[in-house]
Amino acid sequence: MAEVAAKPNLLIACGALAQEIVALQRLNHWESRLEVTCLPAIWHNTPDKIPEGVRQKIKAGKQKYDRIFVAYGDCGTGGMLDEILKEEGAERIEGPHCYEFYSGKAVFEKMMDDELGTFFLTDYLCRHFDRLIWKGFGLDRRPDMKDMVFEHYKKLVFLAQVEDPALTEHAREIAQRLGLEFEYRLTGYGELATFMAEAANAH
Repeated sequence: MAEVAAKPNLLIACGALAQEIVALQRLNHWESRLEVTCLPAIWHNTPDKIPEGVRQKIKAGKQKYDRIFVAYGDCGTGGMLDEILKEEGAERIEGPHCYEFYSGKAVFEKMMDDELGTFFLTDYLCRHFDRLIWKGFGLDRRPDMKDMVFEHYKKLVFLAQVEDPALTEHAREIAQRLGLEFEYRLTGYGELATFMAEAANAH
């Protein structure tokens, strides 16, 4: 009797992680074992949309995929995303947001202890800062609101996934625009790579 091919697993991800996830998928040849679908990155500005959006992706994928994993932090959902995942039988990467799983929990906690007022950028957020942050908070229309929006921040930390001098310079310019101290940390893909490896090889 012919052996039945195993169904792939599904990774539901935040759109802000899409480029890094696809890069890891191709680098490790996980295409046949781990399929990826993303929700809009802009939902970070309206996190109440995330739990139900993830639920709908899970429901749509239950028949087609063997297991379902979620590459989202809590992302401001106040625990609602975890409630949905418990109900639907899916599991997510650990951590409240992508800053922690890129940097690693211990490093992130130390950064928070050292300076609570830290604004983080990832590669994605750096590339799309004007659209997601500047326009997202209406600062393109009201630049005078900048000081109020960022009044509790003292430092900008750029958590870089890849070495890119042009992107680093852009992050430095953003820090200057916001009047924040600048710090660069090359994290690579951090715990996202570990989580994806587990998702690709889970049965």
